[in-house]
Order: sequence, then C-alpha cells, then structure tokens
Amino acid sequence: QVQLVESGGGLVQAGGSLKLSCAASGRTVSSYVMGWFRQAPGAEREFVCAIAWNGGRKVYADYVKGRFTISRDNDKNTVYLQMNSLKPEDTAVYYCAADQDRSTVPTMWRGYDYWGQGTQVTVSS
Repeated sequence: QVQLVESGGGLVQAGGSLKLSCAASGRTVSSYVMGWFRQAPGAEREFVCAIAWNGGRKVYADYVKGRFTISRDNDKNTVYLQMNSLKPEDTAVYYCAADQDRSTVPTMWRGYDYWGQGTQVTVSS
C-alpha cells in the first residue's frame, strides 16, 4: 500500500504563490505516475496536472497551464506542485494521487490508485 500526505496548503492573496508537497510512504513511487487534483465546495474533483514516472512528460489542465508547475524527487519519494499567480477560483482542496500503471498519464481521477487526504488552498481576492 502507498500512503500519500499532502502539505503546504494555506491562505494566500490573489497573485501570490504556494508550493504543495506530497510525500509518499509504504513503498517507493518512483515508477508511478503522480497527479494533482482539486475539488471546490459543491464541485466535482478536477484534474490539475500529472507527471510521468521519470518526469519526462507533464500534463496540465488549461486553467493552470503557465501558472502551475509539477515536479518530483524520486530520491525523496515526493511530488511537488508550485502554484504561482494564484486566483480566487483556484480555491479548493488539493489532492495528490498515484497511478501504478506508468504506461499512460491519466487526467481522470478514476485512473489513479492511491490518494492523499488533501490540503486546503484558499485564495482571497
């Protein structure tokens, strides 16, 4: 089993930045695809971005492209999400996810096998 723990969320003003971390334990995720999703109150969970097991491919949702950057450190078993130019509409609980099948980089939440508990990001206007 893989346990994922997100951290780094908080309250920030519009235009500000936050960096989220997702630390994995239980087994190494160096061969896993890792993704970030978010869910705002009353909304469905939506894809934010994902990164291939070796970092060679990164996929971003259009609404975060150019503002968010996903990265990973396989030696630390950790994935990061750098969020810049934050907007009030980025307010949500952010979830880290892991997919054992490294042949694709899924953008649907059903494509992931393990999930963290989430971390709240609130962007004030």
